[in-house]
Amino acid sequence: MTEGGDNVTMQQHMETIRALQQAVAASKFDQDRFQVDLVASQASNKELRITNEELRMNLQHVGERTVDERAPPMPVRARLMSFSQAIMDTVILVTFTGPKVTFTGVEHPESHIISFHTQMMLS
Repeated sequence: MTEGGDNVTMQQHMETIRALQQAVAASKFDQDRFQVDLVASQASNKELRITNEELRMNLQHVGERTVDERAPPMPVRARLMSFSQAIMDTVILVTFTGPKVTFTGVEHPESHIISFHTQMMLS
């Protein structure tokens, strides 16, 4: 080969080496980014495991409490019943879906309860 041909081949090799070096640098950058993401994900998973364990322990504790320790049932407020006792004693079907009343926090809570109660009575 001639000297000019050697220079062209040498330049091609140098360009190939530079391209490979850039690819290695880009790969290293991606690996570093993935490592940071992995560490953050592991920390998040650890926090979730701790929270889940706390919830399990709390649920287990609630299940272990005696009936006397549980909060007393809320008193049922006397409401006017618009239906007979026979209708009120009717068994509710498994397929029953209650009214879709949503409490937004804007209305007064008592109004919401009355609205829900009325819709349940109609259902």
